[in-house]
Amino acid sequence: MPQLAYYEYETSPRKIEPKYKKKPQSTQAKKKKTVSKAAKSKAYQKKLKEAQKRKFKSQFMAVTYVCAIAFCAFVFISTKAKVSESFARIQGLKSDVLALEKENDQLEIEIQNSMNINNIEQQARDLLGMQKLTNKQIVNINFPKTDYVQPVNEKVVIEENSIISKIKNLVSDIF
Repeated sequence: MPQLAYYEYETSPRKIEPKYKKKPQSTQAKKKKTVSKAAKSKAYQKKLKEAQKRKFKSQFMAVTYVCAIAFCAFVFISTKAKVSESFARIQGLKSDVLALEKENDQLEIEIQNSMNINNIEQQARDLLGMQKLTNKQIVNINFPKTDYVQPVNEKVVIEENSIISKIKNLVSDIF
């Protein structure tokens, strides 16, 4: 037969025992602990000031860390913004370059199409008032087919003005 759960009828909760046990204090220890109230208040004030200093220091460090993190985040975001702005500007310049190259190609094709002999003659007649030459205006000149270039029979002498060449010349003159 299974055991039934035990039910307590008391209304007060059980007392929780501490995890450590207090050691009984001797009478000598009690005598040592009796300190004047003034000394207690000074020690208490000193501990209180130290606690306030530690609290202020921890708060100051927390504020410093938050400010440092905020500054790093600001620098990161501003750098990211500058990079994206530069990238957008580069993309705009690239699109401008492509548009100019396309326009340049179209103008080059137009120039090549307009560079035929008929267009050139028509512009010469219309803009400059030129006309084709007649047979009376053409003069034929006959050049003889002989060569006018004559070979040079002279010997080319290159003079050296260095110290070594002067010494050679002096030695050759002596002997």
